[in-house]
Amino acid sequence: MGKVRFATIGSSGICEQFITALSDVEGAELVGCCSRDASRAREFADAHGAELSFGGVAELCASDAVDAVYIASPNSAHAAQALAAISCGKHVLVEKSFSANEREAEEVFRAAEQTGVVAMEAVRNLHVTTFGQIEREVAALGRVRLAELSFSKVTSRVAKLRAGERVNIFDPRMAAGALMDIGVYCVAPAVALFGEPDSVQAVGVMVDAPGCDAAEECSKIDLSGVLALGYADKAVSLAYGKVSDGKVSCEVQGERATLIWDQVSCPENLRVYDHEDKGQLFRMESGTCRRIDARPPAHDMACEISDFVDGARGRKDLARWRDVTLGTLRVMDEARRQLGVVFPADLR
Repeated sequence: MGKVRFATIGSSGICEQFITALSDVEGAELVGCCSRDASRAREFADAHGAELSFGGVAELCASDAVDAVYIASPNSAHAAQALAAISCGKHVLVEKSFSANEREAEEVFRAAEQTGVVAMEAVRNLHVTTFGQIEREVAALGRVRLAELSFSKVTSRVAKLRAGERVNIFDPRMAAGALMDIGVYCVAPAVALFGEPDSVQAVGVMVDAPGCDAAEECSKIDLSGVLALGYADKAVSLAYGKVSDGKVSCEVQGERATLIWDQVSCPENLRVYDHEDKGQLFRMESGTCRRIDARPPAHDMACEISDFVDGARGRKDLARWRDVTLGTLRVMDEARRQLGVVFPADLR
C-alpha cells in the first residue's frame, strides 16, 4: 500500500510544524501546498520540498495526486474546505477547532461517512502516547471527584488587539477567540476522560472585537475564561486564556490517589500521589510521589498524523475521536452561548 499523499491548506506556523512532524510518520508524505495566493503557495511548497502548489481549494481538490488534506485555515473556513475535499474523495485532517460549531462538524462527519473517507480533528494532546498513560492512571485513581485543567499563553498578537487592530484570532467572524484556540486543549481531554458533562457554567473576560460593529450579534470575543463542568459524581474546572501565561499543573483527584501532569497541550512529567489517611490535618501533606516515565516525542504532532494515517488505511477506528470532537463542540457552543460569543455559522 502506497504512502498517504498530503496537501496542506494554510501557511502559518502550525502548518510548518505539521510538515516537520509529517516527515517522522511512515506511510505519509507531503506532495502539495495550497494558499489563496498562488505565488505564496508556490513559495511555501518550495520551502518545504513539495512538488505541487495550488492557488485555491478547488484546484487542490481536483488533483488526483492528493489523498489527504491537512486544513490549517481560520476556523470559519474549516467546514466548507473539508466538505469540498471530501466531495472529491479526499481524507481530511482538520486543525482544532474542527469547525465553528457542532452543527458544522456533524455535516462534515456525515459527508465523510457517506463518501467513505476519514475526517479527524488534529487535537495533538489527545493522540500523544502520554495521554494514553494519563487515561490508564486515571482509571486507577479510584472514583474521580475533582479535576482541574488549565492552559493560558500570551499571544504575540495581543499588542495589535490592544492597538485596536483587527486580528484573526480575536475576530468572531473567523470563529476565533481564546476558547476556540486555547480552551479547546482543556475541553477535549476533559470530554475524552470523563465524557460529556451534565451541565456547563462559563465566565469569561470579554471585549468588543476591533473592526466589528457593536450593534451586530457577532461583535464580542473572549480573551480568557473558566468553565465549570458538572457531572453526577464529579466537578471539573477548566481555565484558559490568550493574554496571560499560566504556570499551574493539571490534576485529577480520585478517592485513592491524585494524578498531576504538566503542559495540557502536550502532557509530560506525570506523577501520582497516593492518598494517606493521617487523621485530622489542616495542611497538605506531600505524600509519596510515584513518577511515571512519560516522554512525548519532539514532534508531537506526528502522533495525531500517525493515527489519522492508520484510519485512512483502515487500520484504526477513529469513531471515538469523532465523538470527542462533537462532545467538545457541544460544550464550547454552550459556553459561547453563555458568554455571548456569536459566530456567523451560529446564525445560519
